[in-house]
Amino acid sequence: MKKTHLIGSLAILALMVAVPPLLKSYGVYLFSTWLVFIIATMGLNLTVGYAGQKSLGHAAFFGIGAYTVAILLKAGVSFWIGLPLAAVGCFLIGLGLGFPALRVQTIYLAFATLGFNTAIWLVMRNEEWLTGGTFGINNISRPELLGLSLAGALAYYYLVLVLAVVMGALLWGLLRSPWGKAFMALRDNPIRAESLGVNIQAYTLLSFAIGAVYAGVAGGLYACLVEFIEPAPFGVGASIMMYLMVVVGGSGYFFGPVLGSAVGVLLPEWLRFAQGWYLFVFGGAVVLLMLWLPDGLLSIPDRLRAKRLAREASAARSAAAAAIKAGA
Repeated sequence: MKKTHLIGSLAILALMVAVPPLLKSYGVYLFSTWLVFIIATMGLNLTVGYAGQKSLGHAAFFGIGAYTVAILLKAGVSFWIGLPLAAVGCFLIGLGLGFPALRVQTIYLAFATLGFNTAIWLVMRNEEWLTGGTFGINNISRPELLGLSLAGALAYYYLVLVLAVVMGALLWGLLRSPWGKAFMALRDNPIRAESLGVNIQAYTLLSFAIGAVYAGVAGGLYACLVEFIEPAPFGVGASIMMYLMVVVGGSGYFFGPVLGSAVGVLLPEWLRFAQGWYLFVFGGAVVLLMLWLPDGLLSIPDRLRAKRLAREASAARSAAAAAIKAGA
């Protein structure tokens, strides 16, 4: 791990460990929600930022994970069994969603994933026998660990934090492995990657499937966090918001989901002083950011570095030209 990444990881972890005990219950809830969306958007960042696929259906997997855990908990199945089952189910469905990406790309793939999200949302809304429909599923219990209840806001927060760190470490290892290099080759130049022996079809499917696993785990954690779920949080709007979180933070940057999720979850709360105008202010800020920083907030250091190198190169050329002129 690079030194800057290590320092950044430790700083973020220290912040997330130290701050919540100082907050009231709603503040702890917001931090827990932030962590849930970090996990979800880490998966989307793999699909979109590292593998270069266009997906607007991520909230569907978020919902599948949430409903899977909620339904299994209601059936008496342990959370520690339900969460892995949700992850496996999302992996298999993610493989299926990846097949359209083998035939269509760019905007057409985005529309295909959008249709998938709509179909899943309609199932959640209309199949009342399974999902409760618009009435949802309530009284979702939080888990226990080694006989200790994690029902408290702070205890559950630290559980989500531990799982977020584990998921982040797994993703970091994946991105540094040959798989990660194959994903980035798929994003940068699919034709060249295929000529170098990268199995384009397999890695396209895996990018959707692994991304779906992260969304499913996040959804399962979200269900226990809010203790009540219904279809509204898993619609197309949620997928668009997750996509914005990835892009705003920095698509293809490892810490992009951390910063992007903070913008998507925490910033609207800080803007509530504007009352009815806060959504307008938030939307305007996102639009301006996309105009001036299309590569996201984490691209700022790279932009500054590029400008510095350009200035140094220009100064070197000027000095060389002056030396040649003086010699002549």
